[in-house]
Amino acid sequence: MDSPRILIIPGSARDGSLNRRLAAVAAATARAAGLQVTEMDLRALALPVYDGDLEAASGVPAGAHELRSAIAASDGVLIVTPEYNGFPTPLVINAFSWLSRIPPGEGHAGGLAATANKPAALLSASPGPLGALRSMNFLRQYLQMAFAMLVAPQQFALGRANEAFEADGTLKDARAAQSVQKVVAALAALATALPTPR
Repeated sequence: MDSPRILIIPGSARDGSLNRRLAAVAAATARAAGLQVTEMDLRALALPVYDGDLEAASGVPAGAHELRSAIAASDGVLIVTPEYNGFPTPLVINAFSWLSRIPPGEGHAGGLAATANKPAALLSASPGPLGALRSMNFLRQYLQMAFAMLVAPQQFALGRANEAFEADGTLKDARAAQSVQKVVAALAALATALPTPR
């Protein structure tokens, strides 16, 4: 059996952001565990702010279809979310809003079909002591209720993240690294139990 395919999505658009750095740690951890990893940059999808009139006039942007294809091809999705005023970033919410608008098409059943029963897991990071925990908990509900994703109970919020990384991008604290490993392992277990047909 092939190893699970994991899609890792950082929820920040900023170069060198704490959550992009944590996503890189997760990607390295997953690869070290023998998983197949794809990393997706939501900023590169160039999605406009969702607008029903824009959708009616121009349809769903190509970037949303790219996101759907990447999720559909994966066995599990790991999202690494920052926190803006207690909630996930507009970048994440907007991308998934567009995803939800993709109708069934040639060879696929639509955007929501790509996420239904798809294993997922969450990480977060912030300079504050809670490590964007509020954002992560909201995102869990959002993915479960609106997109029917199967979000692993294991999660990890990296607090004081501005002090957490070595110069080479690894985590200073072995316990934090182990927490990332546990989340990756939980997602891999879900993805193995519920693989996407190939």
